[in-house]
Amino acid sequence: MKNLILLILICNLFVGAVSAQLIQPDDLEYRGAFRLPEGSGGSDWYYSGQAATYYPFGDPEGSSDGYPGSIFAIGHDHQQYVSEINIPLPVISTEKNLDELNTATTLQPFNDITGGMFGYLELPVAGLAYLPAQGSQATAKLHFCWGQHIQYQEVSHGWCELNLDNPQTAGLWHFGNYNNYTSNDYLFEIPKEWADIHVPGKYLASGRFREGVWSGLGPALYAYAPWEDGDPPADGDTLKSITRLLLYGVDDPNIPEIITDETRKMYLHHVADQWTGACWLTAGDNSAVVFVGTKGMGNGWYGFSDGTVWPWEPPYPAIPDPPHDQRGFWADSIRAQILFYDPADLAEVVHGSKQSWEPQPYAVLDIDDFLFDSGYDYWRQKNILLGACCFDRERGFLYVLERRADDEKSIVHVWKVAAGSTGIENHDHPMDFELYQNYPNPFNATTVIGFRLGKPSMVTLTVFDGLGRKIKTVLNQQMLAGEQKVYFDAKDLASGIYFYKIKVDKFERLNKLVVLK
Repeated sequence: MKNLILLILICNLFVGAVSAQLIQPDDLEYRGAFRLPEGSGGSDWYYSGQAATYYPFGDPEGSSDGYPGSIFAIGHDHQQYVSEINIPLPVISTEKNLDELNTATTLQPFNDITGGMFGYLELPVAGLAYLPAQGSQATAKLHFCWGQHIQYQEVSHGWCELNLDNPQTAGLWHFGNYNNYTSNDYLFEIPKEWADIHVPGKYLASGRFREGVWSGLGPALYAYAPWEDGDPPADGDTLKSITRLLLYGVDDPNIPEIITDETRKMYLHHVADQWTGACWLTAGDNSAVVFVGTKGMGNGWYGFSDGTVWPWEPPYPAIPDPPHDQRGFWADSIRAQILFYDPADLAEVVHGSKQSWEPQPYAVLDIDDFLFDSGYDYWRQKNILLGACCFDRERGFLYVLERRADDEKSIVHVWKVAAGSTGIENHDHPMDFELYQNYPNPFNATTVIGFRLGKPSMVTLTVFDGLGRKIKTVLNQQMLAGEQKVYFDAKDLASGIYFYKIKVDKFERLNKLVVLK
């Protein structure tokens, strides 16, 4: 069944109330998108989008449109050069017409900030993060990391100056003894107020998610401070000032993959997921750590896009004809989503009161409806929807790159992150409903699912298995305001973890239930 287009999907994956200090999906207001410029400096924006960072002092003449500053980003994945662009006024095109969008202007042409240090990278991943001068540094830096699809204990991190013509690159450094598959993709700033309390002096976050299970069963994240290991650390050094924030498994430096199992898993993890960008959002007193990327939906497998499964040992099947001859991790379909994590959960990991795999997303925002080119395109070998993201903390603008949406170039989508609601009760608000935890839970036959409606609404209640496959539609009808409950019969279900989702108008919530027989 085709997945419904969701404007907002809120997944309450824990029993108990959500903190009032958290940014919620409906705090994000879509402002539109803009295009990237033509090529420069020996590269271009085709097949781009792996990394981006916001620079608050860029484009000083362009602040009159309400979008001052600039963005440093990586271009074509063959060269992996960096360019700086301005931020034009984003435009909402209801017809998804690229010609209606404004186009950014090049401020600094593409340049190789690493001077070829990494050499050729197969299926590269990368991160960029601007940060003011730290420690004994005299100038602000552009911090970076690079990696590739298959690697083991390779150097990955460094920094350079913001003048791309004279980057004065420092590095490369090993990221502690941590696995490359968990540490060298997305980079972003950690707010000083949080860092000074929980990870003193560490104002950068670095992490990675690799499809399959190589990086664990969810995104990984670390806080680090390379300036504490030298100004700069020597080439080839191993950074030591690192603190783990999130890892869905155990890192054994003697093996290339993360040790993990179903008990160390992000809820609704899918083997075809691709979480490719991350930011630490703030708005007033509210905050969230978000991961953006491509969510696998329905069945998942390793093999070919026509459904052919590639086994781990012979006999092997015949390779399908094009366009289904690209081997990898696949799903029935894919969607663009944003995961929201509570910074307080990451603090508990730092202080030892939670294991690194215990934090879970408290909400998910499905943004597939905003994309210009959604879904798989097998002939173009397109299986990733989003790339990097970056955040203008002063003005609350979140920038998310949609990959290969403009004749194989990326485009940039923009959201305004608000400070949240005023707390004034309003029963006409579409989010005025509540989904309760089913009781009993666990159960072996029948359970009661309760919910409250603030106004008469069309309600759909659906049960899914742990892979996101629909098991049963329990309810699909117009209902009156007030307390409601329905009975769910699980006599035909095997023991395991399932999820039940309520859809009220365009908004959704999700809870977990456990069948135990």
